[in-house]
Amino acid sequence: MQAQHITPAIALTIAGSDSGGGAGIQADLRAFMAFRVHGCSALTCVTAQNTCGVTRVDPIPPAGLEAQLQAVKNDLPVDALKTGMLLNRELIQTTAELLRHWSIPKVIDPVMVSRTGAVLLEDDAIAALRDDLLPLATLLTPNRHEARLLSGHELSDDSDIEAAAAAIHAQGPAAVLIKSGSERSLGGRDLLFDGQPHWLEGPWVDTPHTHGTGCTLSAAITAGLALGQDLDVAMTAARAYVKQGLKQALAIGQGQGPICHWAAIGSIRDSD
Repeated sequence: MQAQHITPAIALTIAGSDSGGGAGIQADLRAFMAFRVHGCSALTCVTAQNTCGVTRVDPIPPAGLEAQLQAVKNDLPVDALKTGMLLNRELIQTTAELLRHWSIPKVIDPVMVSRTGAVLLEDDAIAALRDDLLPLATLLTPNRHEARLLSGHELSDDSDIEAAAAAIHAQGPAAVLIKSGSERSLGGRDLLFDGQPHWLEGPWVDTPHTHGTGCTLSAAITAGLALGQDLDVAMTAARAYVKQGLKQALAIGQGQGPICHWAAIGSIRDSD
């Protein structure tokens, strides 16, 4: 039998490992696969976590991260990339230095604060994130906590969210997507700011099992960009994928379960 060789689009995730399998590198690679995009990865840190929380984080040495990125870049024609948990200043600066020489779409998920408010970035890393990484972003995808930190604005209503998005956009990213996250009052609406505010409507999915939602959304957008889609098309497909995953979220473990990465695969393929 003669093999049928294919040449798929390729996406890269630069992020941490989640031992519970709900977020981070694990979620990113599942999302890439759902969109039929080959996923590569560069590990930034190893976390010990499960559905109940994170108990330990061990960063990868910057030289180890650089070696992973160079190995991928030297061999594989990556079409788009995303960053996730970068943890500290050294890892952020290492990532930014290599990304400056990569002329492909870049989705930056700042991963500073979790949806529940837990801080995930070391204090001295915030300035490095703002100065070195934000200006490289094709799209920045902060949650409401991260948008508050990056902008200095409280996010009490729509006008506050728009002001925060404009302030973050002025720091360099080409576009900013502030996610509604677990804010029920927003009813599943997200704000895209690319110089002008665009509210993206969407249904609110009532579930406690939302672990990995932010990682999955940014990875799904990255997959669309790797496939050559315009940003608005990639975001529409990614948001629909996440909503479907939330509708069939996984009630596993004793805490907050993850969204289901295979729930939407059929609908994605049916739309091809």
